[in-house]
Amino acid sequence: MIQMYKFGTAIKTDAVVAKLENSAKKNVLPKHGSTHITKEKNTFEWTYTLKDTDIVYGLGEANRGINKRGWIYKSWCTDDFYHTEEKESLYGAHNFIIVYTPPCSQNNCCETAFGLFFDFPGKITFDIGYTKQNTLHITVTDLNLDVYEITADKPLNDTSSSALIDIVTQFRQLIGQSYIPPRWAFGLGQSRWGYKTEADIRRVYEGYKNADIPLDAIYLDIDYMVDYKDFTIDTTKFPHFKELVSELKKDGVRLVPIIDAGVKIEKGYDVYEEGKERGFFCKRKDGTDFAAGVWPGRTHFPDFLNPKARQWFGEKYKVLVDEGIEGFWNDMNEPAIFYSDEGLAEVFTKIKKIDKKNLNIQTFFEAKDLFNTISNSMDDYKRFYHNTPEGIIRHDKVHNLYGYNMTRAAGDAFKEISPHKRLLLFSRASSIGMHRYGGIWTGDNQSWWQHILLNLKMLPSLNMCGFLYVGADTGGFGANATRDILLRWLALSIFTPLFRNHAALGTRNQEFYLFEQTEDFKSIVQLRYRLIPYLYSEFMKAALNNTMMFRPLNFQYPEDNRTHDIEDQLLLGNEIMIAPIYTQNAKGRYVYLPENMTKVVWHDGTIVLQEKITKGDHYIPCTLNQVVFFIKENHTIPLTPACTNTDQLNYNTFELIGSKGATYELYTDDGYTTNPKTDGTFELLTYK
Repeated sequence: MIQMYKFGTAIKTDAVVAKLENSAKKNVLPKHGSTHITKEKNTFEWTYTLKDTDIVYGLGEANRGINKRGWIYKSWCTDDFYHTEEKESLYGAHNFIIVYTPPCSQNNCCETAFGLFFDFPGKITFDIGYTKQNTLHITVTDLNLDVYEITADKPLNDTSSSALIDIVTQFRQLIGQSYIPPRWAFGLGQSRWGYKTEADIRRVYEGYKNADIPLDAIYLDIDYMVDYKDFTIDTTKFPHFKELVSELKKDGVRLVPIIDAGVKIEKGYDVYEEGKERGFFCKRKDGTDFAAGVWPGRTHFPDFLNPKARQWFGEKYKVLVDEGIEGFWNDMNEPAIFYSDEGLAEVFTKIKKIDKKNLNIQTFFEAKDLFNTISNSMDDYKRFYHNTPEGIIRHDKVHNLYGYNMTRAAGDAFKEISPHKRLLLFSRASSIGMHRYGGIWTGDNQSWWQHILLNLKMLPSLNMCGFLYVGADTGGFGANATRDILLRWLALSIFTPLFRNHAALGTRNQEFYLFEQTEDFKSIVQLRYRLIPYLYSEFMKAALNNTMMFRPLNFQYPEDNRTHDIEDQLLLGNEIMIAPIYTQNAKGRYVYLPENMTKVVWHDGTIVLQEKITKGDHYIPCTLNQVVFFIKENHTIPLTPACTNTDQLNYNTFELIGSKGATYELYTDDGYTTNPKTDGTFELLTYK
């Protein structure tokens, strides 16, 4: 059951698609916790006392664990590439949590669960046992918001299905169906900031082809543009762009360009001239266009909260679709700000004051940090405004809607630009609601072992919030990848819907074919392609049924106390459990099986072992060039023959693995249809 409570007059976010009656009109407050409103401080607070055994799930793209207890999280889309444990905000703002009390060891009578969604576009602080270890305290510095409380529609001690899944499904029905990409977007994508010319793209294409490693996409970062201007192609670097797109596509490889939020201020640049003439850029309080420095230097930000500006910007994607492009990634849309005119002026004023002064320990470090403090500053986010259907609103009040509405601009436009063919679209910044228009990648991670584990932990949390087409930069974006970290990360990424190898300018090149014993990389990527019919099928079931593709073990086995604390193993679909290795020099790892399963070992391009193992703890050896995963008892999954890209997937021949006699329901469509619910078909496969 879902109850809605409206406090004040909330700014419309369009996160929720369902229509509900306002319980607050009856002076009813959320059943769980206590609500406190302080008008003098303009603050809304919600507090709940946690039991020692309580688990708090959710928050989508957030730091630390699947269980969010013990830290403070600030819902604020943040451009920060250095994801260390002390960070409180990342690129996404996903305000949905589930508070869960697992069943007692004696019986299920004490099991409780409820979900809360705070529909609010500005900053929210989730103090989940940080200040006081058993206190969940949520603070909104505004009195205008909508709160949705969700309780399970089934008895909590009903073991036929999970109360947690039930709450997630209700929430997902509340916010609408998740974005579905084309099937080719489940293939491998190779990306790097630094592919600057047509020759660079051909070199990468030939590298994968010569190594016989499957490939479906090559990504274009900011260097393909003319002076980093959106919807332009540098014809000196790409003299035959349309021909290149067509040539690669004939071999099953798509080009996927980046689009940034900032529009360069330059006379004669059509996007700038049109936006300025039509008043589609964000304004200062005095009505002038707000200017901020990003990649091109000084830019204006399109006002994506203005429906007319959103439509205008979305139509611009057609420029590249007409060149044969079938997918895009949106970036820098928190929005990222290097500096503003005002912020830069303040810095230079301070520098002049300390010029030739004797700098002591305090003044030196203040001077040293001057330029760092002006990037993505709250002062700048308070300097510009949006022209919304509800009136003029200062940006910081609606900050978390910006990236969402940039992707919404494209997603809405694609219905006209490509009405019969799904296009790939994903974003860096996001909030709940954007999940209907595109996927996300988890931002600028690092080539650190801990980020493999962080990648794993984000998957179920993102699924809870509606984001199904998700993945991380395999191998890490920043720092230098090593062969071992790339192979171990690859063994996780082959299971995620978005499957992309991406690295930063100045880091070590990490294309798979550049490393010694390239056959090891080829083998693991081949497994991904053999799994695509299964992964695509499970993705579509999750999207069409408003459920999760990745789940913590506790969601499936709540009666098993051992599963409550396991955060480095996940259930994938209804059949598979994954337990990747994420520590350097490990030759294997311990895995807990909550039921009897089939251990599958993939090595050197083939399955070398299917072994039935019993419920309990097991040490699982796994060399760098192997992948080990598990199939639940009495379940089976299909593998298609190996191929070089998704255009060559064979849906007529399958090898089934797992338990003999088990069946699998396979979803198929043409990979492009915009009506997958009606155009898709289900086929029952039996492992004989």
